[in-house]
Amino acid sequence: MNTDKQKIGQIGERITEEYLRKHGYIIVKRNYRDRFGEIDLIAENRSFLVFVEVKTRTQNALFSGREAVDSHKQKRIIATARGFAKRLHLDLQMRFDVCEITILDEQDNHWKYHLNYIPSAF
Repeated sequence: MNTDKQKIGQIGERITEEYLRKHGYIIVKRNYRDRFGEIDLIAENRSFLVFVEVKTRTQNALFSGREAVDSHKQKRIIATARGFAKRLHLDLQMRFDVCEITILDEQDNHWKYHLNYIPSAF
């Protein structure tokens, strides 16, 4: 696999977006940025406005995706989410999820991967 980090991240976000849609979520926004930070995916279902941090790794990564979402990163995501909800006057309950994608193999743009979706991760 000779793929750069940004491309791996984009692949993980597409996989996560597909997963969310299959589970009844509506994608509200992709790669939302403001002065506090960035959120990979914002989705909603009947009960929640869900802010999803996607962490994509290759098999030989030293740390899991979940471990990369430390308290500093969590605070930035929460601040960004509050600004997003306030700006749009949304009154849904907020939830913060993490999706870990481990890329196992790639052949002819067909990706084999393991997905671990963690609702209410923080």
